[in-house]
Amino acid sequence: MAKKPSVSTIKKPKPAASAATKATKPDAVAPAPGPAATNANAQRRVKVRGYKSFRLEKKVKREITQTLPSGYQLLRSTFGIIKRNWKLFAGITVIYGVLTLAFISGFSAINLSDAKQSFGNLFNGQLNQAATGLSLFVYLLGSSSNTTSTPSAGVYQVVLGVITSLAILWTLRQIYAGNTVRLRDGFYQGMYPLVQFVLVLVVIGLQLLPLIAGAELYQLVMNNAIAVTAIEHILWLLLFLLLGVLSLYMVCASFFALYIVSLPDITPMAALRSAKQLVLHRRWLIIRKVLFLPLALLVITAVITVPFIMVATAIAPWIFFALSSSLLVIIHGYMYALYKALL
Repeated sequence: MAKKPSVSTIKKPKPAASAATKATKPDAVAPAPGPAATNANAQRRVKVRGYKSFRLEKKVKREITQTLPSGYQLLRSTFGIIKRNWKLFAGITVIYGVLTLAFISGFSAINLSDAKQSFGNLFNGQLNQAATGLSLFVYLLGSSSNTTSTPSAGVYQVVLGVITSLAILWTLRQIYAGNTVRLRDGFYQGMYPLVQFVLVLVVIGLQLLPLIAGAELYQLVMNNAIAVTAIEHILWLLLFLLLGVLSLYMVCASFFALYIVSLPDITPMAALRSAKQLVLHRRWLIIRKVLFLPLALLVITAVITVPFIMVATAIAPWIFFALSSSLLVIIHGYMYALYKALL
């Protein structure tokens, strides 16, 4: 016969822990939410509203997570980078200047002596030299824009500008990364994203069409005396300015795509989308910083060139040409510093 278990050997079942006891245990793991809980959480999420340009909608409030440096700070940091690496950027400027003289403008300098005498006869008094110097500086600005009057010179300038820009961008990227850079490496290794870079430039050219059309239309109206009264002149000028603002608004984002597309394995469309997100809700702030650059460069160039025009007129055109050749380095250095600040 089977023996009955004794009372002492019978194990009594432990009482179930209460809900409060389970909650106080440190190793207690909450059960995974079921499908119903998951659906409920998904329904509680607020869908992020998209944003599109040129569409009437409520103003999107953006939290300011970073403060962008001022235009003066960006320009100062740009000159600091150029000063610390002056041999590299001086070499790029010399190559760009020599090729410009060889293929675009030629080696003949502008003769300012006759123009200085003509302007000197117009101004009298104590401000004679200063007014003459400023007038000749404006004359130099106008003469420099006429160097690409022939179609072949315009093509050479575009090609040379693209090649030099790629070399400058590659050099700047390596300098910011702390790598050792040689002059030839910028022209050898920096040519990788040539096709992508050109495609982004084509998009920028299309975005500049409103500005070009507005300028041509305004010139046509003024030359043919279509606008007679002062109100008509103001209205045509406002139309030109509005078209220019439209182009500037679009180019503000696309210009940064030139720096994004130079990264490895980045397509032009991906670069344009990334640039659009980079300037989202900050376009007008960025436009102010971009407009600061040409004004500052114009003042700096005038301050350096005008004394040479007043004292040494013969070498003033070459000083102006040297400064003009270095503008490409300064512009890319400034815009790349702004691009790094936006990241």
